[in-house]
Amino acid sequence: MDLSKLSTEQRNPKSMNLDQMSTSEILHVMNQEDHKVPQQIRKSLPQIDEAVKQIIHSFKLGGRLIYLGAGTSGRLGVLDAAECVPTFGTDPDMVQGLIAGGPTAMTVAVEGAEDSLTLAQTDLEKINLSSTDCVVGIVASGRTPYVIGGLKFANESLATTISIACSDNSEIGKIAKYPIEVVSGPEVLTGSTRLKAGTTQKLILNMLSTTAMIKIGKVYQNLMVDVKPTNEKLVERAKRIIVAATDCEYSDAEIALKQANNDVKVAIIMILTGSSADSAKNKLSKNQGFVRKSIEGE
Repeated sequence: MDLSKLSTEQRNPKSMNLDQMSTSEILHVMNQEDHKVPQQIRKSLPQIDEAVKQIIHSFKLGGRLIYLGAGTSGRLGVLDAAECVPTFGTDPDMVQGLIAGGPTAMTVAVEGAEDSLTLAQTDLEKINLSSTDCVVGIVASGRTPYVIGGLKFANESLATTISIACSDNSEIGKIAKYPIEVVSGPEVLTGSTRLKAGTTQKLILNMLSTTAMIKIGKVYQNLMVDVKPTNEKLVERAKRIIVAATDCEYSDAEIALKQANNDVKVAIIMILTGSSADSAKNKLSKNQGFVRKSIEGE
């Protein structure tokens, strides 16, 4: 396997004397390189758009979004999956992150795990991968065996497959039905793909999950209306969201949230339509969880 041909492994000409730079110079070159990431991602927006549509389709079928990766890539997938629960009130099974080596690999490298072509299949079998699921393989280099094996098995299982690689003509891009390739370029610290490549992956994952959640009714205006107020901070956030969505008084938001049994969406619909909690729940149910449709249907 010739690493020298991978763009993520090339030496960056702007940082050849990295060890001789002042801290200010290091920070400036890192910042300049980071600025290139969103510009490169912009070129791949059509591919990202198509991938999001596939994720939405899976969700509407009752399927799941499953991230698959090793090392930094795997950790970013696990992070994005974990954040969907508090942000969008999703069931933990709806968005999942699988990392080569299992949970231990989140903090400690598990030797040899990413080099296995069969380990991902085992991991996917454990969660009962189905044809309604959407599997997203995340690899900086685009050639990690763990992810290659996982995507191949997902294809055989008739699941939807998406790939995210930080190099062009990637191996995973040839396997996935919906490839996303963003050339992040040589790192400031040669081969340290937790830098620009990691930033590239994180921004794309933000787009995939956030946009998909918006399109299945998890957002009203630009507010996290499916947030679950499970602690004091989130209860206060829920009240502020209701105030922002309805322009009501804080005290009215507090009352509505209590009557809605801590369901922010129901509270908003109650206030904006003058409905009872039960009526608001029915409106929400009839409109597949979309607040705007529930209100405009009045």
